[in-house]
Amino acid sequence: MNEVKNSFHDAVEDLNRRKDKAKLGGGQEKMDLLHKNGFQTARERISLLADQDSFMELGMLNHSDYPGAEDRSYGDGLITGLAKIDGRPAVIMAGDKTVFAGTEGAVHIRKSKKIHEYALKRGLPLFNLNEGGGLRMPDGMGSDGISDKLFPQEMLTHSRQVPLMTAILGDSFGGPTWMAVSSDFVSMLKGTCMAIAGPRMLSMATGQKVDTEQLGGWKVHANETGQADTFGSTEEECIEHLKTFFSYMPLNGGEEPPFIDTNDDPYRSIGNVLTILPSHKNRVYDMKEIIREIVDNQQFFEYKSTYGEGLITVFTRMNGRVVGIVANQPKKFAGAAGPKECDKATDFICLCDSYHIPLIFLHDTPGFRISQEAEREKMPTKIMIWNQALAQSTVPKISVVIRKSVGAAYGNMCGPTMGADFVFAWPTAEINFTGPEVGINVVYGRQLQNEINQAEARKKLLEQWAFDSSPYKAASKHYIDDVIDPRDTRKYLCKALEFAVVKNGTKSERRLANWPTGY
Repeated sequence: MNEVKNSFHDAVEDLNRRKDKAKLGGGQEKMDLLHKNGFQTARERISLLADQDSFMELGMLNHSDYPGAEDRSYGDGLITGLAKIDGRPAVIMAGDKTVFAGTEGAVHIRKSKKIHEYALKRGLPLFNLNEGGGLRMPDGMGSDGISDKLFPQEMLTHSRQVPLMTAILGDSFGGPTWMAVSSDFVSMLKGTCMAIAGPRMLSMATGQKVDTEQLGGWKVHANETGQADTFGSTEEECIEHLKTFFSYMPLNGGEEPPFIDTNDDPYRSIGNVLTILPSHKNRVYDMKEIIREIVDNQQFFEYKSTYGEGLITVFTRMNGRVVGIVANQPKKFAGAAGPKECDKATDFICLCDSYHIPLIFLHDTPGFRISQEAEREKMPTKIMIWNQALAQSTVPKISVVIRKSVGAAYGNMCGPTMGADFVFAWPTAEINFTGPEVGINVVYGRQLQNEINQAEARKKLLEQWAFDSSPYKAASKHYIDDVIDPRDTRKYLCKALEFAVVKNGTKSERRLANWPTGY
C-alpha cells in the first residue's frame, strides 16, 4: 500500500517538476535577458491582460519535436490558453521569445491552429500577444518541411466570426505579422518592428540595407501603412488598448456589443457646440470637441488616430449602446478625404457592420482631395470601395451634416439615398455639387468677365449659391429628414437609435464579414 502511495506521490512530484521547468520556457538566462532589455515574458504579458487567476494554460508541456531540443523548448515558443478579460471569456496566444527567438516550429503551428479553431468553435474572442521571427529553420526546410506550414486556413477564413486582436510587443516577422494584418485591431509597441522579414533577411535577399525602424517601425505603420491601429510606449499601454477595444466588441459575430447603463441623460442639451463651431465658415475647429459633447460621458476610443487624419473614426456609446462614429476633421486638409482616409473609412465600416455596431456620420467636408498623386493611388477606386462598403452595410446608420458636405463626399458620408436610417442637418449646413468659389468660377466664369463691377456681381452670385446650398431646400423636398437645433443633436441621435433598433436590435446581416481586413 505504501509503495502505491509513494508511487502516486512521486508521479505528482515529477509532474510539478516538469511544469516548473516548463514555466522557464527557453531557460532562466533568456528570461533574464528579456527583462534586461526592457521586455516582459509571455506569461507576464498574459497576466497583464487576463483577470487575476483566470488563465487556464493549455499545452504547457509541449516542446519542439526536433531531436535534442526537448529541455530548452517548452511550449515551443507559444503560450496558449483560456481566460477571463474584464469578466468576459476569451482565448489567448502569446509568443515566447525565449524559445528559438519565438520562431514557429511544427508543434508551435499545430498548437496555434488548435486554439484558433477552438475560439471559432465556441465563439470566443481571440487575443494575440505577439513577437517572433517567423517560420523556424530547419522545421520549414525542404519541400516536405514547408508543405504543411503554409498560411493556416483558420486565419484565412476567419471572416470576423470572433473579434481578433493583436499586440505587437517585440520585433515581428512572418507569422506574427500575418496574424496582425489579419486582425480586427492591432496595438504596436513603439521601438518594435513589424514586417514580412527582418533587415538581415532583406539584405541577403535584395541587398537593401535598412534598420528595423525604417523597415517596419511604428511610425511607418502609423503614418504610411495603417497596418496598426494604436501605439503605446509601454507593453502595459498596448495591452490596455486591447482591453479598451474589446470593451466595445461582442464576444462573437452572433451577439450584439455589451450595453452599459449610463447616468448621462440621453436627451441633454449640448449648448457648448455653439461655441465650438466658428461663426466664420472657413475657420478651423476640432471635430473631436463636438464628438466629445455628443457622446456618453464625453468618452470615446479613437481608431487609427494617426492614419488618414482628415477623417476621424471612434468607438463610443450613446445612451449605453456601442456606436461607431465617422467624422470629417476640418483641422486636417479642411476635412477633405484622400486615399488613406478612404481606406480608413472602408475598414471601419466593415468592422462595425460585422460586429453589429451602428454608425453615425458627422459631415464637414469640402469634397475629396484631388491631385495627380491621388489619381496614381487609385483614388476613384478607393472612393467607390468606400461606397460599396456603405451600400452593403446593414447596421443602423444616422447622418448629421454639421457644416459643409460637398459633391461625392456627401454620398460617402452617408447622405440621402446612401442607406441612412435618418439624415439630419444643422442650419449651418452647406450642401452642393461643389464649393462656392469653384462653382462660381466654373458656372459663371464667362458671365463675370463681361461684368463692369465684377466684385459686386460675384458677391450676388455667392449669396445665391449660399441660398441654394442651404439645408432647407433639401428639407423642403424631404431629401433630408429634418434641420435640427445643434444643441439637440445628442437627443436626436439617441432617439433615432431607439427606433432604429426595435426590430433586430443593432444586428446586421454581416455582409461585410468576408471583406478583407486591409485595403
